[in-house]
Order: sequence, then structure tokens, then C-alpha cells
Amino acid sequence: MVNFEFLVPTKVVFGKDTESEAGRLVKEYGGTKALIHWGGDYVRTTGLLDRVEKGLAEAGVEYVELDGVVPNPRLSLVKEGVELARKEGVDFVLAIGGGSAIDSSKAIAYGLTNDFELEDLFLGKVATDRIAPLAAISTLAGTGSETSNSTVINIDTLDGPMLKRSYNHECARPLFAIMNPELTYSLPAFQTAAPGADIMMHTMERYFTTVEHTELIDAMAEGLMRTVRTAVPEALANPGDYAARSNLLWAGSLSHNGLTGTGNVGDFACHAIEHEIGAMFDVAHGAGLTAIWSAWARYVLHTKPERFAQFGVNVFGVENDFDDPVATGLRGIEAWDDWCHKIGLPTTLTELGIDPTPEQMREMAEGAVEARGGNLGGFCHLEASDVVAILEAAR
Repeated sequence: MVNFEFLVPTKVVFGKDTESEAGRLVKEYGGTKALIHWGGDYVRTTGLLDRVEKGLAEAGVEYVELDGVVPNPRLSLVKEGVELARKEGVDFVLAIGGGSAIDSSKAIAYGLTNDFELEDLFLGKVATDRIAPLAAISTLAGTGSETSNSTVINIDTLDGPMLKRSYNHECARPLFAIMNPELTYSLPAFQTAAPGADIMMHTMERYFTTVEHTELIDAMAEGLMRTVRTAVPEALANPGDYAARSNLLWAGSLSHNGLTGTGNVGDFACHAIEHEIGAMFDVAHGAGLTAIWSAWARYVLHTKPERFAQFGVNVFGVENDFDDPVATGLRGIEAWDDWCHKIGLPTTLTELGIDPTPEQMREMAEGAVEARGGNLGGFCHLEASDVVAILEAAR
């Protein structure tokens, strides 16, 4: 186990009707005028927005609205939000939604407090530890952005290709996160399955490590993954299953708040590769991850086959061939593919509905390596040529 620091200051308010607490909490944390930021009709048509705004008004907190967030959130909307918030004298940002709305809100909060170009933050040209107060009301179980330090934004410019980039800093953890599993009942099946796979992947990116003696965190990660493996099909079969939805919503936060990465060195190559796929083809993040993971897994399997064997046995219950960890590891990868197909997700680029050209593959490979500063992959270091081979194998 390696040295680590772990701090998650976000106050989690979990359970039924907890969205009614939003106004009180914003006021408790010093907010006097909030920017409410979301995307899609759900927030308004279900009455959620009305309930939140009623709570803000009762707490004496003024507010302005900004709709328009889309999957793979755009920097152009972030800039619009910064301009609106400054014009209106906003001192608090309140996200309603999943990872896209929360990440867009985090970027707005960065923009409110800093005077650099936001592109430069996500391109690694500047850094900051300053952000405006923000909080989140989760309506989707997946990214864990409601308690994570990560912000992922698509840089959409007129003079170049869209780039999907992240900035990670502890200041970006929301002050509070409201998590009511009932708000996830009406999600379409795909918006349950793909984020569910993202929960798994956030855990797997940390789980596949070459660090030894991580037994405690392994057990916690494996328990989380087993729970998600079961809960996603249960929620798909019965969208109103409060227990399944609760497990998924809480697992989403625990998978990406840093807990399952304590004491080890994770990988995150698949996330870097998917960011390039998402930027180029605008696909759903979770589905992009499942489309490439097994190709990555087979490519790096021999780095530490015992790790893949442990994953297959302890998470998916495959038969353990004690004398052949490679064979056991391959069964685990196959079990992952089977699970993805059962919940309606792709395990190849073809199934994802894209067919990148060799030139596009090279561009994505070079972008993934560049985005990680030339240091792609903690479990197995990858060069651009390796990423191209993985993308070829994922077709």
C-alpha cells in the first residue's frame, strides 16, 4: 500500500424528499443568490425544479436559471453561465442532474472566481485552487461528480476539433450533495445502464493496480462492484426498486470520491481513450467505456494476470483455475462482456455504432497520450501505438 491523503468534505443528504432541503442548505453555506443549472425537460416537467425553487424562496435565497446542459457538456454553455452569473450577482452554483450538469456547474464556478480563459484550465496551461461555492442535486447514478474532485468538459471551438478534457482539484468537491433515489426512477433504461457501467469503470480503473498488499481496499471495491453488477439489472427490471436505486446512487459516489483508490496507483487509460472517442463521436461516456474495456483488458492482461483472475472470481464468480491465472482472467473479461450485453451496452466500437478510420484512431491515440502528459496508464504504460492497437482490437 502506498502513501495517500483522503478527504471528502461534501455533506451528503441522502434519502426520500431530500431535495426539499436545498434552500436551507444553500443558505446554511452562505448563498444569497443561486444559479440553478441543469439540462433536459425532466427537471421541469416532474416538478423537481418547482420544489427546489420553492425551498430557495422560503429560505430567502434568490435564484436565476440556466438550462441547456447536454451529455458531454460544452464549454460554450459554461461561458454563457459565467456571464449570466456575473451579471446577476450570483454567489452560489446549484447543479441539478447527472455528471454533465454537475461538471458544467463546476466549470461555471471556476469561471466565476478566476479571470483566466477556461480553455487554459482544461488544457493544463493554468491551475487554480479557487472556485465559487457549489452544490449538487443528483438525478442520475453514475459519474459520482456530486462528491468527486473531477470536472470534465468538452472544449467546443470554431477553429479546431472538440476536445474532452478534465481538471481535478479538491476545491471542486461540492459543499453538499442531495441524493434522493426516487429522482432516478423515471430514467430511460440506457441512462440506468450506461452510468451503471461508469460506476463499475470508476472502480475498475483504480482496482487494476500493480501495488501489492491492498487487501482492505480490494474487498471494499469488490463488494461495490458486486452490488452494482446486481443492482443495474434489478433497476432495469423494476425502475421503482428503491433498494436497487439507492445502492446505485450511493455506489456512484463511493466509486469516484477517491475511496476505492486509497493506497494504490490506478490506471485510467480507458477513461483517457474514451474521452477522445467521446469528443470525436459524441457518444455516451459509459457506453464508450464498455466498448473498449475488454480490448484494453486483453491487451494488458499479461502485465498481472493474477489481478484479472481475482477480478473474475471475486466480482463475477467465474471458476478459478488456480494453475492458470490467464485462463481465469480471460473468463472474467468474458463475464464482463456478458454483463454489458445483458444490460444493453456495447463491448466493441462496431456495437457502439462507430467505425473510426486509421487516421482517426491515430488522432485519438495521440490525444489520449497527450492529455495524460505522456504518462498514460498506471497499470500498464501505453504509448500511442499501443492505443491504436487497442482501438483496432475493439472494432
